[in-house]
Amino acid sequence: MSPLVGIPVCAREINGTPSHATPARYAEAVLAAAGCTPVLLPPVGEAMLAALDRLDGIVLSGSPSNVEPARYGASEDLTPGKHDPARDATTLPLIRAALDRGVPLLAICRGIQELNVALGGTLIQQVQNVPGREDHRSRGGTLEERYAPRHEITLSGQLAWLLGRSITRVNSLHEQAIDRPAPGLVVEAVAPDGTIEGVRVASATGWAFGVQWHPEYRAVENPDSVALFHAFGSACRSWVGLRRAA
Repeated sequence: MSPLVGIPVCAREINGTPSHATPARYAEAVLAAAGCTPVLLPPVGEAMLAALDRLDGIVLSGSPSNVEPARYGASEDLTPGKHDPARDATTLPLIRAALDRGVPLLAICRGIQELNVALGGTLIQQVQNVPGREDHRSRGGTLEERYAPRHEITLSGQLAWLLGRSITRVNSLHEQAIDRPAPGLVVEAVAPDGTIEGVRVASATGWAFGVQWHPEYRAVENPDSVALFHAFGSACRSWVGLRRAA
């Protein structure tokens, strides 16, 4: 049996009905590029901590929503109406518990922001309004146009080793980003304007990385995405072995 990877989903209203959802490409990437079995986790709060007893990995997906500013001590909310408190209440404790156990974790887009907040870091709420920063938001168009490579990033540390290069181009599109990295996070990817694009959780006992871009989009067609998801899948399989040995 392949490793089970949990993907926390968002709380949304679809056609007037409260729903739980996330883009299909995250589960598809876990299955095709990581070689693991995806399991969607509803945003029902700390009750989902019980799922960690059966999970071999966690993928934190991107989302149109933002982490509530109060979660990282911000007194001003610059993006009202764009929050998902049910997801925050689920992912933030789940992240801390997964890292404490050593469960492999890959955080993508909103996920890297959740990872930073869960460990005590802060966020820039509107990168485009920070002097010297570029506008990283989606430019619209077709799905292919929106998720096409946008800019280069400089890689370092273990993330550079995983991808086998120090510079690459990524399909990064977002409004918010890491401001002050949390204790225990090591910055390993940066955009030309200084925006943090990738981190490693040095304080984690297991495999744990976060990226601001979208490696899940057409993952099997992109060598960087294949390398990242393959490494994550290998970590999940190693975790399965550790659990069986225990």
